[in-house]
Amino acid sequence: MNPFTLGLIGVGVFVVVILINAIRILPEYERGVVFRLGRLQDEPYGPGLFLLIPIVDRMVRISMRTVVHDVPPQDIITRDNVSIKVNAVVYFRVMSATKAVVEVENYHYATSQLSQTTLRSVLGQVELDELLSERDKINHELQTILDKQTDPWGIKVSSVEVKHVDLPAEMQRAMAKQAEAEREKRAKIIHAGGEAQAATTLAQAAEELAKNPSSMQLRYLQTLTEIASERNSTLIFPLPVELLRSFMK
Repeated sequence: MNPFTLGLIGVGVFVVVILINAIRILPEYERGVVFRLGRLQDEPYGPGLFLLIPIVDRMVRISMRTVVHDVPPQDIITRDNVSIKVNAVVYFRVMSATKAVVEVENYHYATSQLSQTTLRSVLGQVELDELLSERDKINHELQTILDKQTDPWGIKVSSVEVKHVDLPAEMQRAMAKQAEAEREKRAKIIHAGGEAQAATTLAQAAEELAKNPSSMQLRYLQTLTEIASERNSTLIFPLPVELLRSFMK
């Protein structure tokens, strides 16, 4: 094989390597931020097939899909001085690939650190009862703060959810006693209300019977009949004089 042929083969291999390094294919969910000789290009590339200039162009791939970030448990002291551990989950996505590369060094790490500090700051200003009962309100406040602070980075925080609140053992026992006392209070209130209604009804019935003595006598005889049917033993039952006066007449 002569030197000319070898030279052609070498040139062909070089061209193939250049083309392989120049061809880029990006899927639908990715964008490519291209720097040409260090200068940012106007619009990000993708999706689809495109060519880069080897050595001259450098591309940074950015995923445009929603990222689910798990915030690790944070030690928090609430406004009423209760020490708890709280973790959360943050949903965010890149809206501007150019800003996510140019405005912040590592948008994923920056969003993670910002989520941790915001979680400690917001939950440190609420009481424990508010944290447990108004979870939706706190989630919305966290989402609003994070979305505002990450907007210059081209990041959109769509949702923040507080996942788990780890309470101390003594606080759990205190809350269990409080819940039990609350249930007993409601039970006593309901029982007292029933007693009051029963007393009112009995008073109304007594007034109606007092208006007609014959009704009282019939009620008395009905009571004697019920006792006689339920008991087999001999009973000594006082007989009111008012009941005999009608018969004496």
